[in-house]
Amino acid sequence: MSSSQTLTPRALEILERLVAFDTTSRLSNLALIEWVEAYLDGHGVAHRRVPNADGTKSNLIATIRPDIPGGVVLSGHTDVVPVDGQPWTSDPFQVTPRDGRLYGRGTCDMKGFLALSLAAIPDILAAQPKKPVHLAFSYDEEVGCIGAPDMIRIIASELPRPALVVVGEPTNMEAVSGHKGINTFRVTVRGHEAHSSQTQLGASANMVAIRLMGMLCDLAEQLERDADPASLFTPKHATLTVGQMNGRTAVNILARECVFLFDLRSPPGLDPKAVLAPFFEACAAADAALKARFPDTGVEVVQRSHTPPLAPETDGAAEAFARRLAGDNGPARVVAFAAEAGQFQEAGFSTVICGPGSIDQAHQPDEFVEVSQMERGGAFMARLVDWAAAGE
Repeated sequence: MSSSQTLTPRALEILERLVAFDTTSRLSNLALIEWVEAYLDGHGVAHRRVPNADGTKSNLIATIRPDIPGGVVLSGHTDVVPVDGQPWTSDPFQVTPRDGRLYGRGTCDMKGFLALSLAAIPDILAAQPKKPVHLAFSYDEEVGCIGAPDMIRIIASELPRPALVVVGEPTNMEAVSGHKGINTFRVTVRGHEAHSSQTQLGASANMVAIRLMGMLCDLAEQLERDADPASLFTPKHATLTVGQMNGRTAVNILARECVFLFDLRSPPGLDPKAVLAPFFEACAAADAALKARFPDTGVEVVQRSHTPPLAPETDGAAEAFARRLAGDNGPARVVAFAAEAGQFQEAGFSTVICGPGSIDQAHQPDEFVEVSQMERGGAFMARLVDWAAAGE
């Protein structure tokens, strides 16, 4: 039988090591991966990398024996969001205990769950498990869930088929059965420079982009009007926001280029392509109109990322599993943020989100996870050890 009284302190030590690696998404995560590999080697746990195209980042898959179907996947991302410009009161890459909280970038989102998963390994091995526990650690979740798909394909095609997946995003150790999907796009408008007093001689990329962004604003308002009163999501509707825009040369020059990025976050059952179809048609029309005047101009739309939503499952095996291990008898829950859970579900796995900490602390300066949350996570993992040993 496993004990959370020994597992949790072990997890806190591992958390200190993981937070010390600056795995901001713009950087490599390989130093962290190498540390985890050494830890796994020390316990005789088999593992493999699933790297990105140029080998600068990698997912990591590990299997704690036996190699049979029916196990559970514990999944989380290794990357964190930037700390640039945030008013931290302590070193973001050092765990700082204070008032029952552990401060540091990634303590909540989501190295706390990774630490708990790794801390459970000695107890799982000692229990001589009859069901396997798989670890699936990804890269580049924070920039569009880019790394996980290749890893999920390997899990689906080459591992003995797991029965369920627990994605440890911060949910206060409560089971979450649904999340919105997210699709992000970059729109580049290329204009033709001219003196701003001679508009007949050029085409302002800014002016075209403003009309297109105005259409997105109208669409966002329509999505809000179409909100489903019965939805469990907050807000109850799909959301669309322009997150970045950049278009300039000088105040008296018709802009040569304007780039803007937007995201659409949609609940299960809403087709993003159908929602955005009128906008894409408007972009095509603007592209044709610009090119008719100046061949070197136009409008280009590129999809940066696609993360499917997680749809609540009827009598979902993963949700029932997480509720049992977390001691959770609360109501059904969904979250507005996107996660890799939808990607696992799209690949055919019963999936749930359950991890320590609150999303309210994620991405914030002085990000923290409460020690009590790590203790609840330790109890969750201790019950997982018992489940693996029993082979249910």
